[in-house]
Amino acid sequence: MNEASDGRRDGLAELTIDLDAIGENWRRLAARAAPAQCGAAVKADAYGCGIEAVVPALSMAGCRTFFVAHVSEGRRVRQALRDRGAEARILVLNGFHPETAPIADYIDAALDPVIGSPHELSAWEALLVAAKSPERLSCALHVDTGMNRLGFPVEEAGGFTVERLAAARVDLVMSHLVSAEMPAEPVNARQIAAFEALRHGALGALPASLANSSGIFLPQRPHYALVRPGYALYGGNPTPDASNPMRPAVRLETRVLQVRHVPAGATAGYNARWTAARPSRLATLALGYADGLPMGASGLGRHGAPVFVGGRPCPIVGRISMDLTIVDVTDLPEGEAKPGLMAEILGEHAGIDDLARQAGTIGYEILTSLGHRYRRHYVGDGCGASAAQESRSRV
Repeated sequence: MNEASDGRRDGLAELTIDLDAIGENWRRLAARAAPAQCGAAVKADAYGCGIEAVVPALSMAGCRTFFVAHVSEGRRVRQALRDRGAEARILVLNGFHPETAPIADYIDAALDPVIGSPHELSAWEALLVAAKSPERLSCALHVDTGMNRLGFPVEEAGGFTVERLAAARVDLVMSHLVSAEMPAEPVNARQIAAFEALRHGALGALPASLANSSGIFLPQRPHYALVRPGYALYGGNPTPDASNPMRPAVRLETRVLQVRHVPAGATAGYNARWTAARPSRLATLALGYADGLPMGASGLGRHGAPVFVGGRPCPIVGRISMDLTIVDVTDLPEGEAKPGLMAEILGEHAGIDDLARQAGTIGYEILTSLGHRYRRHYVGDGCGASAAQESRSRV
């Protein structure tokens, strides 16, 4: 990928995405889930990492099934695959809604909806009747086993006949786990039992999918025919109570713009929410909440989440601004924090789960909020063959 000149951040903040790490994470999950097939969730712009770069990397790693939330995302995934001469199945998790997305989009991009309501199913069946080549179309059936978000209720799904499922060209049944990252939660066992009960009826003839990233690690191994990890692919920890089995895939750094000395009693940031308890040195960094750094990481009356300057933790002080963040570098030796140096937000010293915990949010939000004002660097190609080469793209 070539570096573009789009007038954006100009290197003041840089996001490095390791495509080889993402590919390796997919292979680790695929090996753990075997003999089930392993797909990949690439919704929300591949969890903030960029569909156009991540999808080809996952394809090279061996992924042949992708999940998106919206039709527009599905079109981007299909184009990214076609650009590389690759094929894969793409499923649209949010269902079939021809009133909001033209039917031609599903057909032209070969997108398979995950249908979860009578309205969607009726519209889909009408499409099949009108389609010139209905045998080229297929869909998945979404059953709600406890999320109460999308999907047919278990009782309703259990009433489908083999004949109707075949006529609707349903070739996969799936559900969503509520608390897979918490193995001891009773809801996991209840959902698995409900899903198993469905498998004894007409739905039992279909391949099934239940496990997300954390679901792959549940002791019950509810892998069925297909698992669909997302968060873990990008370095998030699917086992929060244990060490992270995934490789980190994201590094975020930003430059120091200014360093100033302030006396004890001076305040920093909007609304003077932090006061220096001693004479201090403060460094202003070139990123803020508009770039995805959560406000929860701010130091409001206390020190906030650490930023690493020269490998040393320096706490955020005051409120994070739209474009700027202030950190306390008083404890660094003179000269180790100066304008132009890079400070690490995510990377070797702080992972996405660490920042999320300190900001009072979840790693999913950290990833999917990664801004589009960074200069982006993509490392590798997903299969490890070019890990030493770095391809740059401004997104």
